Amino acid sequence: MSDERAATNPLFNDNRLKLGTFATNVDGAASISTIEGRFEAKWPNVVRMADIADRAGFEAIVPVARWRGFGGKTDFNGASFETYTWAAGLAAITKTPAIFSTSHVPTIHPVVAAKQATTIDHISGGRFGLNIVCGWFKPELRMFGAPIMEHDTAYEYAAEWVEVLKLLWTREDEFDYEGRYFKVEKGYHRPKPIQKPFPLLMNAGFSPMAREFVLKYCDVAFTGFQGAGTDAVKKQLAAYRDRAHKEYGRSLSIWAGAAVIIGDTEAEAKARYEEAVNEKGDWEAVDSVFRIMGMVGRHQGKSEAELLALKRLYIGGYGADPMIGTAEMIADKLEQKSKAGIDGVLVTCPAYESDLRRFVREVVPLLEQKGLRKPARQSTEP
Repeated sequence: MSDERAATNPLFNDNRLKLGTFATNVDGAASISTIEGRFEAKWPNVVRMADIADRAGFEAIVPVARWRGFGGKTDFNGASFETYTWAAGLAAITKTPAIFSTSHVPTIHPVVAAKQATTIDHISGGRFGLNIVCGWFKPELRMFGAPIMEHDTAYEYAAEWVEVLKLLWTREDEFDYEGRYFKVEKGYHRPKPIQKPFPLLMNAGFSPMAREFVLKYCDVAFTGFQGAGTDAVKKQLAAYRDRAHKEYGRSLSIWAGAAVIIGDTEAEAKARYEEAVNEKGDWEAVDSVFRIMGMVGRHQGKSEAELLALKRLYIGGYGADPMIGTAEMIADKLEQKSKAGIDGVLVTCPAYESDLRRFVREVVPLLEQKGLRKPARQSTEP
């Protein structure tokens, strides 16, 4: 992507495959398992994970917006750090990655969100990004007394939310805004963000309405294409980018998730995956996730075996593409994703810290050898 924000925000750099970490603000991160080494939401752990990503030259650190857990043995994601203040803390102690907040739009007014985002953009020197979430976890929204909206209505609400946000970031004079959901009289915001015209926006929706929202308002689509080495997916991604350019005159970066488990051999890595998922998976929690997300209804017609396979994906990495094998195998799979049109990957691991260190030590140099990344600015080990 060619963008003047490239001067400060690493998501616009020229690495062919960008890297990030995901969910290092919540218990369990993105793995619904009791495996030894599972991530705990404690600030020293957050700092260490950010330091690993920073030293390795990762482009992004992206949190999950969570206000309560999913029960089960682990109460998956039950302990969590609020993402704007979390991002402000990490912005002050990192040098390289874009630091994201993830914002449930029904829980915060855009005037407040604009001010908080601008503050973090200044703390980070122009490395802030905002991941926009419409909200689907009804027990959380009820805590706020927020309306429970139908899917398409939630995205209409989010569209107005973003329109107000962008006006606050870009308009030098006062403005009035009146929509269906928001009314702003004499809107005013100073200072402006460092990034011009405004900080980078991401959304992770997969529905047709969500994809339209991304095309019109966002810079990054965080998506869930499985098997991204296929020609069909390659064509899908190319068509998605083409629409962004033709219909809105915009560039679109497409990111995916990767649930990584590395072994000295493929058999060893598969055994670790079986331990994390089948032996130590929190099946009660994943059943809760599926119930609250309405996953069973969404996947009507799937067999019990297919639903079981989907639950395994969620235990291993919240639905992210599982990458299980040797460092060489994982580097090859990431190369396939890049060839299919994926610009970046958010990495998560069941035993997060130890496997992320190994990923940096063994996989990242292979990505550099493949020409997918330039060498990091500094050592990958503290």
